[in-house]
Amino acid sequence: MRFLKNVGFWLGLPIILVAVWWAATLGDVNPFVPKPGDLVVKLFQVWFGSDFLANVVPSLSRLLVGLAVSIVLGITLGILIGSWRWVRWLLEPALEFLRAVPPTVLIPVLLLVIGINDGMKITIIVLGCLWPILLNTISGVRSIDSVLADSARVYGIGGWARLRHLVLPGAAPQIMTGVRQSLSVGLILMIVSEMFATTDGIGFAIIGFQNSVSMPEMWSGILLLGLIGIALSVIFSQVQKRVLRWYEGLKEASNEG
Repeated sequence: MRFLKNVGFWLGLPIILVAVWWAATLGDVNPFVPKPGDLVVKLFQVWFGSDFLANVVPSLSRLLVGLAVSIVLGITLGILIGSWRWVRWLLEPALEFLRAVPPTVLIPVLLLVIGINDGMKITIIVLGCLWPILLNTISGVRSIDSVLADSARVYGIGGWARLRHLVLPGAAPQIMTGVRQSLSVGLILMIVSEMFATTDGIGFAIIGFQNSVSMPEMWSGILLLGLIGIALSVIFSQVQKRVLRWYEGLKEASNEG
């Protein structure tokens, strides 16, 4: 019963929107607004046909690599900066400067420095996704319970044991918040990076359909991006439940108390 209720919450609004869309386009011949049925047909014909290996797989590969690099760098640097005040004091001006620079502005520079390749696109994704993870990790490390930190110091718990049993669990809720924020940022930057001097990817294909006035194909690409976003959100929710199982249990116990 609970499963059906959750499915209803997930599908309720999309079903309503599709019904309104279908009713609004009933009998309409506007070439710029496809009907829902035609759009679904184009979605499978274009993106799950010949374009799947040519454009979808390269885009997802770059996105996943960029997210993985951002998570490793963000958590590692966040722990270092959050754990030592002098490191934070030393790097804070540079971090504030770099955070203020939009990653998309650097695309022309990276095209010249790195070239027209996957490395440029992955770098753009990393430059955008790094900050939510890094800043949330720093905040999480700094907000660790001082009593627990002092107890670990008194009992001589340091090094890897301290990192594993105190720092990472204590900062994990905020780290996961940063990762969730980076998912949408990464998806946006994946598309933007593929719209400049490239030969494959979902963004490249969407721009091609737009230039050739293939509106149903272009709209199907936008629909595909929304479905990818939903899939990433569902996968992340499952990972988060496993990583923060202790945290969710603690919150439930607190609410019951």
